[in-house]
Amino acid sequence: MKKYQQLAQLIIDQIALGAWLAGDKLPSLREQVALSGMSFMTVSHAYQTLESQGVIVARPQSGYYVASRPAARNTLAPVKVTRDEAVDINTYIFDVLQASCDASVVPFGSAFPDPRLFPLQQLNRSLATVSKTATAMSVIENLPPGNEALRHAIARRYAQQGMQVSPDEIVITAGALEALNLSLQAVTEPGDWVIVENPCFYGALQALERLRLKALSVATDPINGIDLTALKQALNDYPVKACWLMTNSQNPLGVTLSPEKKQQLVELLQQHNVTLIEDDVYSELYYGRERPLPARAYDEKGITLHCSSFSKCLVAGFRIGWVAAGKHARRIQQLQLMSTLSTSSPMQLALVDYLATKRYDTHLRKLRRILAERKQQTWQALHQHFPAGVKIHHSESGYFLWIELPQYMDASILSEQAIAQKISIAPGKMFTTGGAWHNYFRLNASWALGERERHAVLTLANLIRQNIKE
Repeated sequence: MKKYQQLAQLIIDQIALGAWLAGDKLPSLREQVALSGMSFMTVSHAYQTLESQGVIVARPQSGYYVASRPAARNTLAPVKVTRDEAVDINTYIFDVLQASCDASVVPFGSAFPDPRLFPLQQLNRSLATVSKTATAMSVIENLPPGNEALRHAIARRYAQQGMQVSPDEIVITAGALEALNLSLQAVTEPGDWVIVENPCFYGALQALERLRLKALSVATDPINGIDLTALKQALNDYPVKACWLMTNSQNPLGVTLSPEKKQQLVELLQQHNVTLIEDDVYSELYYGRERPLPARAYDEKGITLHCSSFSKCLVAGFRIGWVAAGKHARRIQQLQLMSTLSTSSPMQLALVDYLATKRYDTHLRKLRRILAERKQQTWQALHQHFPAGVKIHHSESGYFLWIELPQYMDASILSEQAIAQKISIAPGKMFTTGGAWHNYFRLNASWALGERERHAVLTLANLIRQNIKE
């Protein structure tokens, strides 16, 4: 159990024993830091967890109070599997993303971290260096499965986590999304059932729609992640071919599954002989000392296609990703040759040159520290200005905050109002085929809170306040 979970459980136990009664004010965040000896971030995460569970409530400018009816401890999301025989979400996603492309819009709805956090000068130097030495053979040498030196570098990073991944099973792709799409295409046929999380990354829904696949959306929440009981139900009831999941820093919720839950997940899928397509693009953006292992690390039967990229942690514009595809590597190479042909040769060579400098891990340590600081600062600003009744779900990784509005509100309407004020958000409708998350939105917290961003927070707060029923 992590420290924030220990503190949250301690407060739950104190409430159960009557040390804190309904309506009592809890120690402030700073007071709890002094009492517990834990960091400010740990204490704030514990309070956010309790708030999301309904155990305590936050009152703006006042503090945290015990809820009038504290939620029962260890309450899980209800078992729920939603089936969709025809996914139709792409038009809505396209419209939302297009509306937020304007450079004058504050990009709280963006899926990418602040690009100013990337070592662009160093990467450009690497690109210039390889451009001078590239030959006519470079293009041929970097056809699928991709540059050999780059595949070896990626294999070494797997080895640093104690995982045995051969360079021969790694296929370099044009970003993680191509890796994910090719993986899905390699193991399914039109009409097959595929499990996704609910909510899930909208790219998964777009892929299902494009490939004419049927979706089984399994209940997932920001505290516990995917509901394994619901997953088991789906696997028992339907002839599932594949499962597209994010086990680390899930988008949009931010939740990371525990090692125990990852192992249970893999064992469950192995029992049903279902392929796991693991979207792991945020695994480098963890907080703390240890990088979380992917579900692939617990897979001894080769059912997992592990997909990742450098787009979220090093450079978005290069569009370099990969899939550790195991026995499916040859099939994925064939599919890639029939679609994009290959990944950019200069970009692959530039990454090889940059990774050889040993600066990558130094960059990652700095990036993780800044993202953690900015996420905490953004959470504090939202907590200060957003009206009561709005919950802010916070995770210890990545750069997304998951905002819960009152049940009767529609985040899609709020998104339209915000765009009119030059602010983008990512409404919950983007991440589901149903209407379960209509009152939620994802907010990108990777941006430094300058005057423009703080004004945007105030504007969002006022828009929300205008939509709240008295």
